[in-house]
Amino acid sequence: MGFRSFLSKPLAKYIFNSEQNWMYNAPATQNQWRTKLVSTATKTAFGRDHFFKDVASYEDFKQAVPVRDYEDLKGYIQQIIDGQDNILWPGKPIYFAKTSGTTSGTKYIPISEDSISNHINSARDALLNYIHETGKGAFLDNKLIFLSGSPVLDTKGSVPTGRLSGISNHHVPAYLRTNQLPSYETNCIEEWEEKLERIIDETISQPMSLISGIPPWVQMYFDRIIARTGKPIKDVFPEFQLFVYGGVNFEPYRAKLYESIGKKIDSIEMYPASEGFIAYQDSQYAEGLLLLADTGIFYEFIPTEEFFNEKPTRLSLEEVEVGKNYALIINNNAGLWGYSIGDTVKFVSKDPYRLLVTGRIKHFISAFGEHVIGEEVEKALKYAMQRQPETEVVEFTVAPMVTPSEGLPYHEWLIEFATPPNDIERFSLDIDHRLAELNVYYDDLVSGSILRPLKITTLAKNAFIDYMRSQGKLGGQNKVPRLANDRKIADFLSVG
Repeated sequence: MGFRSFLSKPLAKYIFNSEQNWMYNAPATQNQWRTKLVSTATKTAFGRDHFFKDVASYEDFKQAVPVRDYEDLKGYIQQIIDGQDNILWPGKPIYFAKTSGTTSGTKYIPISEDSISNHINSARDALLNYIHETGKGAFLDNKLIFLSGSPVLDTKGSVPTGRLSGISNHHVPAYLRTNQLPSYETNCIEEWEEKLERIIDETISQPMSLISGIPPWVQMYFDRIIARTGKPIKDVFPEFQLFVYGGVNFEPYRAKLYESIGKKIDSIEMYPASEGFIAYQDSQYAEGLLLLADTGIFYEFIPTEEFFNEKPTRLSLEEVEVGKNYALIINNNAGLWGYSIGDTVKFVSKDPYRLLVTGRIKHFISAFGEHVIGEEVEKALKYAMQRQPETEVVEFTVAPMVTPSEGLPYHEWLIEFATPPNDIERFSLDIDHRLAELNVYYDDLVSGSILRPLKITTLAKNAFIDYMRSQGKLGGQNKVPRLANDRKIADFLSVG
């Protein structure tokens, strides 16, 4: 046992015990954070504009702070960029996390001195929970790879600015720096395919024990290694023990990744966002991700069916129900207030509060009133893959075909297979039948002859890589949208 794994055991026990103090008392912890956040920000520009001095209860808070998106906060962000202090949170942000918005262009999400620990310590704590539960800490003694964005930071105003994964790279603990890969110089390469080849050069002969990244980009890394060596990943990296991922549902990638590895290994799912590290998988045995209720964020939840209402219902943590989809709203100690991050979640437990990420509030298909969401298409695809287990999916997206050249409209599923199903027609029918079971509106439209059953379009190898490359979004933390209410992505892929 190396010194890192040896020292990790008592630290893991300490973190686990500390977690118990709030995880079974999360609603009270959340109320304490709401009070603290409002009190701390009372004298900021936002606090004065929204009369924080008069806010005492959650009802007061909802009256004072409307639900908003980036456009609604943009004026305050601009004041920070212009050099003003005490706008959304006391002082100035220490970083802006730069993200891409569909309507707002580039978004600059503030990270404060108070909030940076949420981003950094939460990832650490997820690993320590794993060590405490399983006793497996040996991965810390070998090489660790984090497939992330460039750590090179620009400035916006006077604030250092970059992708969240690049910012986080500057805060990797010193005791892990010596076994972290790739090198800083390689991480700084912006062009993904050049960067990937350099990463392989640096890692292929190393004792890699932990690999972290978004599943499709990790799969691309594995594919290139297998092409070079002709060996499965378990033979290239015999010490490989733990896969850490986030950003997308793992299920469509699981079979292909495990085949590439050549064995099943442990995995940890994390739920980081530029706006805050929200949840992580704290157990290899319990379903869902533990909501982090004591890290400087006060959460609110809006039933997804009400999100676009003029006055949607806003719920605190103690008011949520298991099994119901909610749009996630956050208020944090970097100065985001009533902020919709665009994700939908569903609780699977309230003792403690564990959740699943079910999709994006704006990523759905409702061209005909069906309101099909990400969770439903992923479950339907998983069902079909289980019925034909030889099937391996690289990537997929779904879009409506509103005006086909002939026949009724339909949903088009554009799928790149690593291994196609033996019976594509049965595969399509299995998806369609399962989707109808999951979504009564879709069922009504198909059975009522408003829609015909879905159609699968199979795509050539690297179709999605080519698409992401064309958008300047290859690699890093970028993800292909699974659902769209238009045909921008579908038409590109169909022509390609």
